[in-house]
Amino acid sequence: MKVTERPGPPTGIRRAFFRAPIHHYRWHLGFLLGGRFLLLEHIGRKSGKIRQVVLEVVNSGATSDGYVVGVGFGPKADWYRNLLVQNDVTIQVGSDRLLVTAEFLSPDEGSEFMARYGAEHPKVGVRLCKMMGFEVDGSADDFRQAGRQIRFVRFRNRN
Repeated sequence: MKVTERPGPPTGIRRAFFRAPIHHYRWHLGFLLGGRFLLLEHIGRKSGKIRQVVLEVVNSGATSDGYVVGVGFGPKADWYRNLLVQNDVTIQVGSDRLLVTAEFLSPDEGSEFMARYGAEHPKVGVRLCKMMGFEVDGSADDFRQAGRQIRFVRFRNRN
């Protein structure tokens, strides 16, 4: 695995593109995104206002233990920093809204999630890693190495 420059959070048109799926949930069309994405509603650490972001679910096939997402744009992403302050949040997966607690996974746990994701979605996994600043060859070891450097968050149901 080769590390290139880690991108910062998107701005401008790129930010609008990444935020566009939020409208699916606002228009009650979140089910169109299936279980591969979720809408995270969290509280801004400075503003105290409700914030929203759509995130890709890494473990979409095995959700009985919660939903795991990767922090694609690194630990400076606002939603991640907000969770560090307040980790009781709401997520919406499809048309289901859940009260959850965010848990921050260890690098070893993250490496296993990334290896599993890469095995399930090899082409998308390589492109996703590249977008996050990691060039992987598609092997499980490369995905594991990238996963150790990517932060991961698990959302567990509070009930």
